[in-house]
Amino acid sequence: MSPLRLTYLALAIWGAIHPMYWFVTYMNETGTGLSGLIDAWYVNASTTGLTWDLTIAAIALTVWILAETTARKAWLNLIAIPATFCIGVSCGLPLYLFLRSRANG
Repeated sequence: MSPLRLTYLALAIWGAIHPMYWFVTYMNETGTGLSGLIDAWYVNASTTGLTWDLTIAAIALTVWILAETTARKAWLNLIAIPATFCIGVSCGLPLYLFLRSRANG
């Protein structure tokens, strides 16, 4: 595996674990669960702006994944879409780049 592919994989793993750590920490500290976490994303203009920034990036990434997956017929790459929306762009983007950089995909 090339150093670039290893970098993408490492970033996807980091992008899955690090943000989740903070989300779970917040939910445990507040006891509000997922609904409290989502409410916190809109607590002020700064967090609302960041939430929309990431949402728009996630939608753009999804459009790109769908377009390229259809053209390349690399159907496994679609796994990056649920990773993007269930974990975050910090996982979905490097995961997609990792999958896309396969020799046969």
